[in-house]
Amino acid sequence: MLSIKRVPTVVSNYQKEEGGEAPEGGCDRNCLKSCCIQGARLPFYALKRVDKVAEKELPLLGCKEHCSVAFLDSLILGEWEERMQRGLFRYDVTACETKIIPGEYGFIAQLNEGRHLKKRPTEFRVDKVLQPFDETKFNFTKVGQEEVLFQLEASDNGEAQFSPNAPIDVENSPSFVAINVSPIEYGHVLLIPRIFECLPQRIDHASFLLALQMAVEAGNPYFRLGYNSLGAFATINHLHFQAYYLAMPFPIEKAPTKKITKLSDGVKVSKLLNYPVRGLVFEGGHTLESLANAVSEDCICLQHNNVPYNVLISDCGRQIFLLPQCYAEKQALGEVSAELLETQVNPAVWEISGHMVLKRKKDYDEASEANAWRLLAEVSLSEERYEEVTALVLKAIASVDLSVKPQCAEEVDSVSSGTQSGMVAGSQQCLVLQ
Repeated sequence: MLSIKRVPTVVSNYQKEEGGEAPEGGCDRNCLKSCCIQGARLPFYALKRVDKVAEKELPLLGCKEHCSVAFLDSLILGEWEERMQRGLFRYDVTACETKIIPGEYGFIAQLNEGRHLKKRPTEFRVDKVLQPFDETKFNFTKVGQEEVLFQLEASDNGEAQFSPNAPIDVENSPSFVAINVSPIEYGHVLLIPRIFECLPQRIDHASFLLALQMAVEAGNPYFRLGYNSLGAFATINHLHFQAYYLAMPFPIEKAPTKKITKLSDGVKVSKLLNYPVRGLVFEGGHTLESLANAVSEDCICLQHNNVPYNVLISDCGRQIFLLPQCYAEKQALGEVSAELLETQVNPAVWEISGHMVLKRKKDYDEASEANAWRLLAEVSLSEERYEEVTALVLKAIASVDLSVKPQCAEEVDSVSSGTQSGMVAGSQQCLVLQ
């Protein structure tokens, strides 16, 4: 068995040094377990039905000056700010220094010493992507009700609905949006799908669709959702996504892409170019569900093949990045330099996307594009392994989309980026999805 360094984190004020059940007679801390949940009420938001992500009419991060604020967006921020005023966070994230690192990519560096000083080890193996849920370990049913912002579900009738004080239907296992008490950025929240089902950290079709719907309905390009699998620096083995606001583009969002194929339901699959981490990009689709299904099918494929990965949902749900990684494996094999290990940076979805959360003042002061690139290059699969993994996920897509046809390289060599687009010379070699 690989010996991999444990990843520290604290996401709830009720996360303890040890696992274990609540004492007989209740825990007296207003949690979400049976000892406290009876009769509890929380705000409830029902997502409206969205058949398709609207076409982008304005550049990324450009629509905030032109679009009205969505109710869900204001709900997240309003509830989060109320928890901040109540002192529920472990430190003031607004006091953390942030800067854009000079260079072509515009990596973002944040000095967040609070996440380094106020953490504890995780409680599961990180060399297996799929692991069973363990009730004795920390999970989100053990958080305090005051840390939950609201319940979140898809609307029954397709229309958005909100109730400020709704009962909790434990039998139907609602999804919750809760604060992360060790925030990386303003508005840092956790989306916990079907919380009372106690699902382990693995993506399924329904949970990913819910996350995508949340991104679309928030309607704010500053708001991104991220996912870390086990082995890719997830720290709790209870299904959850993370999300926060950052009012600037991530470097990965500006990276050029090269089209690989287009599915029969309109989903375009591309690969990242000229970026330190190799990955796939998903866009379009005739329906929102078709886009969600394409990505989740590939995530399921990676899970079954024990490939750790991260996902970024960007641009109000229009663009999704799927990023297999191997940093923890390299750590275990002793292939990561001591210099990188000393930074104690665990490259999860935000770091891979270009938001470098640094824990030491020295690393923040010396932050450079070369240092960021060197760290992320260690995260990425090798070219050979990436091609093997890409073949796996394309085969997974083809198995559920039988109309996918072989495409010649000259058809898939279109290159696009956030700032420019162009064409590169193609060849007559064909990509065959078997």
